[in-house]
Amino acid sequence: MASAAAPAAADSTLPPALEQLRHLAGELRFLLPGVRVGEARETTKEFDRETFWRRFREAAMAVSRAATTLTEVFSRLPLPSPQETQKFSEQVHASIKAIIAVYYSLPKDQGITLRKLVRSATLDIVDGMAQLVEVLYITPTQSPENLISYNSVWEACQQVPRIPRDNKAAALSVLTKSVDLVKDAHEEMEQAVEECDPYYGLLSDIEEDNSDNHGDEEDILGCPSNRDSYWSEEDQELIIPCLALVRASKACLKRIRLSVAENGKKDQVAQLDDIVDISDEISPSVDDLALSIYPPVCHLTVRINIHQKYIYTWNNSYRTPTEFWQKTSDLPKVCKTCIRFKEGT
Repeated sequence: MASAAAPAAADSTLPPALEQLRHLAGELRFLLPGVRVGEARETTKEFDRETFWRRFREAAMAVSRAATTLTEVFSRLPLPSPQETQKFSEQVHASIKAIIAVYYSLPKDQGITLRKLVRSATLDIVDGMAQLVEVLYITPTQSPENLISYNSVWEACQQVPRIPRDNKAAALSVLTKSVDLVKDAHEEMEQAVEECDPYYGLLSDIEEDNSDNHGDEEDILGCPSNRDSYWSEEDQELIIPCLALVRASKACLKRIRLSVAENGKKDQVAQLDDIVDISDEISPSVDDLALSIYPPVCHLTVRINIHQKYIYTWNNSYRTPTEFWQKTSDLPKVCKTCIRFKEGT
């Protein structure tokens, strides 16, 4: 009798299972800010790249296993006992702390670009696990939300082996993403200009679909009014050099990526980081420019976007190592187009 009563007494000292999950979710959320701003831990040991990536993969697998176990036991009735929940919570917390510790072991001298990718992967895993725990205590037992949240954690862990292994590979990965974003923006702008229809016929289609219900309304909610849906002749004259600027930016980014691939060296860590920092500013600048040319066009806003962002970015580009620009013949084209805007021509 005494031995049977002992577990019950131990259980009574622990919070209920769902309360423990709520507390665990809070602890995981508390770790996120530290990962976002945390610095690499200083050590006298020489960095071993192979050992780091092996530990990072193993840590991600441990998180994935802990997420699987937690989801399984809280997706059926009866729910785990307080003691069992404590064990599962400790496993989750330990696996998350372990993967954060591995991230902190990556020195800054391996490259800021690489560290950003590893940090992003770590944040996705920690945030995904926190969300999974929150969903499990809010909607225990089987539910679509449980599976969606679990899949998010699993997918984040599966991304770890796909992270570039050195700063050059990381830089090429980021540059490729920038090229793709600028390419999408350029194609969207080009299609709009060719069709002389900034909204690709969206306004007329929605007006036709809603004519029976909104016949007396001047505007449709969420869409521009008719007077704001087309470009004037002055607008079109302004758009032509904008499109040329985006086209040159796309070509320049592609050549920068090619030059880094051909001329970049793995030990040029700081130079690669500088190139990525500058290139990272191009895609948002293109997005802002693309958005500013949609009607009603404010010519002053367009010129401000050119002056404050494009000219600043391309001026800074000349501060990077010349070997990376030796094949980037489109760079002068970008600068000439910027000068045209600066002079108001």
